[in-house]
Amino acid sequence: MTPASATGDVVEIPRVERFVAIGDSQTEGLHDYHADGTPRGWADRFAEAVAVHHPALRYANLAVRGKRTAEIRRSQLEPALALEPDLASVMSGVNDVIRPGADVDAVAADLEAMYAALAGAGCRVIACTFPLPRTGLTARVAPRLQALNARIRAAAARHDVRVAELEPLPMASDLRLWADDRIHLNPDGHARLAAAMFSAFAQDGDTSWQAELPDARSRGRLATAASEARWIASYVVPKIGRMIRGVSSGDGRVAKRPGLEAVRRDDS
Repeated sequence: MTPASATGDVVEIPRVERFVAIGDSQTEGLHDYHADGTPRGWADRFAEAVAVHHPALRYANLAVRGKRTAEIRRSQLEPALALEPDLASVMSGVNDVIRPGADVDAVAADLEAMYAALAGAGCRVIACTFPLPRTGLTARVAPRLQALNARIRAAAARHDVRVAELEPLPMASDLRLWADDRIHLNPDGHARLAAAMFSAFAQDGDTSWQAELPDARSRGRLATAASEARWIASYVVPKIGRMIRGVSSGDGRVAKRPGLEAVRRDDS
């Protein structure tokens, strides 16, 4: 089965038999769930889309929430390689750059090492740049994310990694695609990211996932300030507390799909 490109030409989807996703909570699928309550997320959605074209696809997801890039390289890369994937996704870095004093070069070096190892094993690799937060306290992280994105592009070019470009798109930073914590995507956001990654993988020229959301009703200063205060109290302060204590949301957790399995269908 082959889709049509943005120009109407038929696009052949590269054959995939074994897809492995590595990363943190975004790839695990937090704030987007299957009917049984288990995390779904963009990677499950992406696997579902690929399986439409290649029904024999098997899929593993080694991502664990709260993990930083060095931890992902240390704990997920070798298990991923052992599964002999012909397609892998690598998404990490946000848990690093939100920390004061983050070493962007070190994060990028770990990402590139994963790209190189997977590509060197004959595996196609997909990744993405990160959208830049544009308002409130989160905007302070934007320069570090921008620096990381530049390094992701450069490393991807060296290892033939296909990249979904989110940074240039104001749509990607629209809070209506994000959960209340402003760190994780909501179901609509995960659906957009899955479509972005599929388009990067298939190189089909599809840009429909980039469509802007309808104009939001503007809020007054008091409502905006109140929203910011609630977010800081509910999410920022607890996050800082966990950082100080050296506690991670991923402590004691294991991958949701440690082995290759048939893709489950979820049309919700």
